[in-house]
Amino acid sequence: MKPVLLITGASRGIGAATAILSAKAGWDIVVNYTQNKAAAQTLCKQLEALGAKTLCVQADVGVESQILSMFAQIDAHFGTLNGLVNNAGVVDMTSNVVDMSWERLDRMMRINILGTIACSREAIKRMSTERGGKGGSIINLSSVAAKLGGAANYVDYAASKGAIDSFTTGLSRELATQGIRVNAVRPGIIDTEIHASGGQPNRAKDSAGLVPMQRAGTAEEVGKAIVWLLSSDASYTTGAVLDVSGGR
Repeated sequence: MKPVLLITGASRGIGAATAILSAKAGWDIVVNYTQNKAAAQTLCKQLEALGAKTLCVQADVGVESQILSMFAQIDAHFGTLNGLVNNAGVVDMTSNVVDMSWERLDRMMRINILGTIACSREAIKRMSTERGGKGGSIINLSSVAAKLGGAANYVDYAASKGAIDSFTTGLSRELATQGIRVNAVRPGIIDTEIHASGGQPNRAKDSAGLVPMQRAGTAEEVGKAIVWLLSSDASYTTGAVLDVSGGR
């Protein structure tokens, strides 16, 4: 029986790349998506062609009731959970803090922070050896913005990812004797569609000069780091925040 991995926000970008690499590494995959059902279903077909069993689940991780429904569907379909990648996240339009609305801040923190914490909470209930589980691995998606601050662009996004770094450290220590490893990956400038949702579709290309390696990274490069942290090869690694940033 293959281990089961939930990837939130998996229909595109880093999430989709991680799903494909994980399927190749022997995982069955739960593909969570918020809106793009067609992309999620297409991905599931790709994963099944690689030999993985799949489940596509629509859920907004910024809404607790939808998170609970998603985990109930996983219980019914697979009956187990062995890994979680907290990949779902949002950015917003470039803005100074003085001009940020409450609605923007609420959306940013609900999805990027509360969603990550709540999904982790539900995964712990199923994976912790203290609760009858078999252990597992949680990978959180941070961002180099957590170190750089995002000034005059998206300080709120950077702050949300700084919270993810702190959460990763604390949760890893809390779960260290419960068979669950908790780590984070901190991508730099990665060429994915998320930049378009923040109003900067060419950001990856335009910002390449800011990276010591002088290029943007790929979703697959981030996915490979995630898959390694999920694997038994990283069995003594917990509480790590791994930069995948080209040196930035």
